[in-house]
Amino acid sequence: MTVELTVSPQHRRIRDRVKRFTRFDLLPSDAVRGAFVSGHSDGDPVAERFVAQTYHGEMGSAKARELLDEALRVGVDNVPDAPESMRELFAEFETVPDWVDPELIEQGAAVWRRWGYSLGAVGNAGTMDTYTEASLAVPLSLSGGYAGASALHRYLETSRWWLEVCRPGAVLTPGSTAREVSLKVRVMHVSVRARVAAHPEWRSDVHGLPISQSEMMLTLLGGSVAPALGLFALGFLTSPAEMRAVLHFNRYLGHLVGCRVDEMYPETVADGVRLLYYFDATRKHDSGPLGPELVEGFVPSFRPGPSVRGVGRARALAHLHLQAGYTRLFMLPWNRKDYRLPSGLPGLAFLVARAPFVAVVELLRRVVPAVDDAQQRIAVNSWRRWHAWHLGSREEAFDASKALRR
Repeated sequence: MTVELTVSPQHRRIRDRVKRFTRFDLLPSDAVRGAFVSGHSDGDPVAERFVAQTYHGEMGSAKARELLDEALRVGVDNVPDAPESMRELFAEFETVPDWVDPELIEQGAAVWRRWGYSLGAVGNAGTMDTYTEASLAVPLSLSGGYAGASALHRYLETSRWWLEVCRPGAVLTPGSTAREVSLKVRVMHVSVRARVAAHPEWRSDVHGLPISQSEMMLTLLGGSVAPALGLFALGFLTSPAEMRAVLHFNRYLGHLVGCRVDEMYPETVADGVRLLYYFDATRKHDSGPLGPELVEGFVPSFRPGPSVRGVGRARALAHLHLQAGYTRLFMLPWNRKDYRLPSGLPGLAFLVARAPFVAVVELLRRVVPAVDDAQQRIAVNSWRRWHAWHLGSREEAFDASKALRR
């Protein structure tokens, strides 16, 4: 199955003009474009063998989850019942690639800590902007993760992963929660991929595989190049060196969650911009009613319930307006106008008013290391408090056994 991607005439004209005046080509090389096209039909064979044999096989999801938890706790070599597919998965997962630079990994994690809550909010706005595409909207709608009342809880699961992997040294520390959650995310993606691929609503002839290599690549850009550039508008002055570090950090995160980060992964920020432009230039706008279902369900999920009163209600409304404000800034206006969303103007006004103060701190941290440390600590603690408050007594499941909702 070969996916067809066609650059729109409008995007081609923009590319030609930019190239004529700046000599910068907005489109990636033919090799990268070819890898991106073929990547729509590629999954995660190693993890897929494990899931097919265990979660979707005779063992069953409950036993498979217990087995995975045990292997994560004591090491797969100490689990006598571990099937060969699990040993192969752990061997790949636990191998640190030769290209990994631990210093760059830590610098990239520090960038995430400075961005804090804004990283998740920008990521959400950018992700909602992609729901014009059925290849992205169908799996999310079928799995129910970001649809309706479950949207906020699914976001809290994602936030937990963000918070864990950006802890100092976490992603390179064997047995860390960051690595445990990353492997569970990988297994969950594979399970959803298999279920969606077998569903009659999925068009493999048009979209290839659900949660494909190419689409996972876009999420890595959504955690690196996109926020690094976009958050300048809110006062976050990420340097070119820091952008390269966060690209390296996301490359390793991709390795952990089963994304191939070889020929397609951007080597530079410019390469990342080109790949993002290529995605936008080849949109199909074929999600139909599923796009509005997902977009219009997410931001309103922050609205306080009828029983919430007082400070809790005010706090929830503040986050509702903030999330809507981020969509004002980071969803493309011609896409956002197609959805019914809160105005976002109060949140936008707050973000714009705050930007100069953020910029001052960003400048100070470059000359006073203590300011840098404080900025990271305050941003992460604020993000964690928000996460704990919203999560309440619930737990993140990263459930690979959940059936599709229709």
